[in-house]
Amino acid sequence: MDFNVKRLATGAGLLFTRAVQFTGEKLGQVEKTELDAHYENLMIRADCTKNWTEKIYRQTVVLLQPNPSARIEEFLYEKLDREVPSRVTNGELLGHYMQDAANEFGPDTPYGSSLIKVGECERRLGASEREFLHTSAISFLTPLRNFLEGDWRTISKERRLLENLRLDLDAAKARFKKAKAAEAKAACESEVVPDFQETRPRNYVLSASASALWSEEVEKAEHELRVAQTEFDRQAEVTRLLLESISSTHMNHLRCLHEFVEAQATYYKQCHVHMQEVQKELGRRPDAFPLNSTASMASADLTSEGFSSTVETDTLKIEEVQAPAAGTRTAKVLYDYDAADSSELCLKADEIITVYAVPGMDSDWLVGEKGCQKGKVPVTYLELLS
Repeated sequence: MDFNVKRLATGAGLLFTRAVQFTGEKLGQVEKTELDAHYENLMIRADCTKNWTEKIYRQTVVLLQPNPSARIEEFLYEKLDREVPSRVTNGELLGHYMQDAANEFGPDTPYGSSLIKVGECERRLGASEREFLHTSAISFLTPLRNFLEGDWRTISKERRLLENLRLDLDAAKARFKKAKAAEAKAACESEVVPDFQETRPRNYVLSASASALWSEEVEKAEHELRVAQTEFDRQAEVTRLLLESISSTHMNHLRCLHEFVEAQATYYKQCHVHMQEVQKELGRRPDAFPLNSTASMASADLTSEGFSSTVETDTLKIEEVQAPAAGTRTAKVLYDYDAADSSELCLKADEIITVYAVPGMDSDWLVGEKGCQKGKVPVTYLELLS
């Protein structure tokens, strides 16, 4: 119990000393140990990295999950260390509604059959969105959160410790200066030759004793100053290494940013392919409506900017294409696909086919073979196995 009381008293005294030193610095009454310019730049850079990483992380979360209620739910599950339950995406839910409505209206009616086609497309869009959200959370959000909750907390902790040791160092310097000044004053008084007729000899003895006591106090203050300087230098080196690691953090976040852009580009590319396919299927129907001028202009703009349209007729003659000696892969079909023309290959879900790329062909398509059949197949309908 006595040990705890002593430790508590020591901690309270240290806290009071730091508070006095900090207040004196703010009032400009005491000196403050300044860090070098390089160190200050490192701390400014670290603070800037933390602030912007936090903003980017929060806005990315909003982008991936615009629903505030869903974000709060995910936050609570995360804090409770429980797995977030799987949630149906809006596209998948819309697809289910469209297909249920088609069954009610009659799947053989023009409206019902069109709802089935569009519902399948919406479900594929929802599945692509789910994959995009999952990939983005792993490759982009998780590294940012790990930095904010891990590395940055460690850096902040070491910086607070460094600031406390700096206050201790400045307080030790102040005590050493006071002790030196008192020792010098006592030494001057002890060097005065006493006049035994006017001054009591006892005063001279007291001056000599005071000089000896202040010499001991100076030695003690000097020892405390050396210890404080050593601890400060050691902590400054540790903190400096942590601050310099921000450069490697930037490189790691740069890699994660590339992965996020790749996932986003893949997602939008898949959405474009799915919508072009359903548009093509609806356009082949006898009850199809002509495209409005706005959609036609948008399609023309995409084509002129280099976006390949799957509706365009490919001049490549599939029957003349030969499989390469190396580079063929097997793939599993994810969804049923009806060939739009003789150059394409009909697909059934879960079947295994052989695919390969052909120079000059759109990157959204591969040449597929199953048995004696050969034709173009969309990449988004496949899962490459080898």
